Amino acid sequence: MTEIHWATQSSYPVLATLQLLPLVAVLLIWCLRDKRYLFLLGTGLASLELLLALDLYSRYDITLHALQFSEQLNLPGPFAYHAGADGITVLFVLLNALLTLLVLIYGQVRDLRPLPLLFSIIFIVESLLMSLLVSVDLMWFVLVSAVQLLPVGFLIWRWAPSPEKALALTRFYQFMGIGVMLLLFGTLILGWNYANVTGSGWSFDLMDLAGVKVSGQIDSVVFFLLFYGFAIRTPLFPLHGWLPVTAEHGSIALAPVFLLGLKIGIYGLLRFVFPLLPEAVFQWHQFVMAFAVIGIFYAALMALLQVNLRRLLAFAVVSHTSILVIGLFSLGEHGFEGSVILSVNLGLAITGLVFVIGLIYKRTRTMLFTRLGGLFDKLPLLGIAFLVAGLSIIGMPGTPGFDAVHLVLEDAMHRFGALVTIAAALGNVVAAGFLLWTFQRAFLAPVENASQVSEVKRATGLEKLIAVMVITILLGSGFYSEPWLELVESSTQDLNEIFVQIEGSGR
Repeated sequence: MTEIHWATQSSYPVLATLQLLPLVAVLLIWCLRDKRYLFLLGTGLASLELLLALDLYSRYDITLHALQFSEQLNLPGPFAYHAGADGITVLFVLLNALLTLLVLIYGQVRDLRPLPLLFSIIFIVESLLMSLLVSVDLMWFVLVSAVQLLPVGFLIWRWAPSPEKALALTRFYQFMGIGVMLLLFGTLILGWNYANVTGSGWSFDLMDLAGVKVSGQIDSVVFFLLFYGFAIRTPLFPLHGWLPVTAEHGSIALAPVFLLGLKIGIYGLLRFVFPLLPEAVFQWHQFVMAFAVIGIFYAALMALLQVNLRRLLAFAVVSHTSILVIGLFSLGEHGFEGSVILSVNLGLAITGLVFVIGLIYKRTRTMLFTRLGGLFDKLPLLGIAFLVAGLSIIGMPGTPGFDAVHLVLEDAMHRFGALVTIAAALGNVVAAGFLLWTFQRAFLAPVENASQVSEVKRATGLEKLIAVMVITILLGSGFYSEPWLELVESSTQDLNEIFVQIEGSGR
C-alpha cells in the first residue's frame, strides 16, 4: 500500500454514492404514500446498491498494489473524510450490499411491522457499514462504529420476540460500548504519536499514520487497545459474552446478519491494526493464537451442551471465528487470503442459518430442541438450505469455506507447527459434528413431545425463494471462488511483505 490511485479511475464518486444511496432510500420510503409498493421500492433500491457494488468490482484493478477510488473532504478536526478501496474492501462492500437485499426480503416474508420503519433502519445500517468499509481514517471509522451501534441495537430490541429483550440490548451495549472506548483510546494515542513525531497537528489518516513509527514503549499498549476493541466485535473468546444472550433474546435474524454476517472486527484488524502496528502484532501473535485455540474447543463444547437452537448457533460462530483468527495471526499470505474468504463464507452461511431459524420460529414459536423435530417433511427446502449453510461453515467441498479453510491450515502449519494445525482441524471436525447433530434433531428426528407441538405449515413462495437464494449463493460462490481470491491477492501480498521484512530483520 505504497501509493494511492485517485478517483479519476471512476467517472463518478462511487464510494460516496454507495454511502449516500441507502440514505436516499430512507427518504423515498417515508415519502411513499402507497405502502403497497414499499417492498418493490425497498428491494429495487437495494438491488441498485448491489449493482453499484458490482460496478465498483468491475472498475477495480486487481494488478495495482494500492488503494483506489480515493475520495477526500477536508472537514474540521477528527471528522476529516478520506475514503478508498482495495480488494478486501471491494469484497466486503459486495457482501454488505447482498446481505442488505436478503434482509429486506426476509423482513417482508416475516411481515415484521411496521415495514417502513424496518426498511429505514436496515438502509441506515447499510449506509453506516459502507462508510466503515471505505474509510481510510481511523477516527472516522471509530466514530461511525459508535453511531452504527444505535440502529443495530434498535434492531435487536424492536423486533425481538423474547420477553428478555431488554437484557439482550443491555448486554450488547455493555460490551460494544467498552469495545468502542478501547478503540477510541488507541486511536487517540496514535494521533498523539503522529503529532509528537512529526511536530505537526494530529492526524488519524491511514497513510499518515503508516508513515510514522510507533514507539516500542507504546506500540503494545495501542495494539491491545485496538485488538480487544475489534475482538469484542468479532467476537473472539473470551470477549464473546454478549453474543449468546443477544442471540437468544434479541431479534432472530435482523441484527445477527449485520453483526455476524459482516465481520467488521476482522476487517478493522486487516485495515488498521496489521498495517499500523506490525511489530506489536508479530510480538503478540502467539498469545492471540493460544486464546483462539482455546476458543475453538470451549465454544464447540458449549455448543454441544445447548438446548436452544439460537444459543447453539452463537457458540458455533465463536468456534469458527477462532479458526479465522488463527489464519490471520499466522501472518502469511495464504493465511490472510484464507481468513478474508472465510470471513465472507461465514457471513453468507450465518445469514442462511439465521434466516432458516427465523422461519422455523415463525411456525413453531420455539427454539428448544425438545419441541423441534420432523421439520424436513413439511419444510424440505428450508432443511436443505440449513444443511448447505452448515456444511459451508465447516468448509465442505463445493462451498466457499473449502478453499479458505485449507489456506488457513496451510499457513498455520508453517507458522505454528503441527499441534496448532491439528487442533484447528479437530475443532472443525467437532463443529461438523454439532451442526449435523443440530440438523438431525431439528429436521429429521421425531418430536419428543408431539402432543405439545402444533401443526407446521408449509413454506410460502417467498420463503422458498429465500432458501433457493441461500443455496445458490453458497454453492455458486463455492464452485466459483477463484475471482474472489484474485480480488484480495494484491492486498494480502502487501500485508505478507510487511511481516516477511519484520521476520527477516529478527525483530
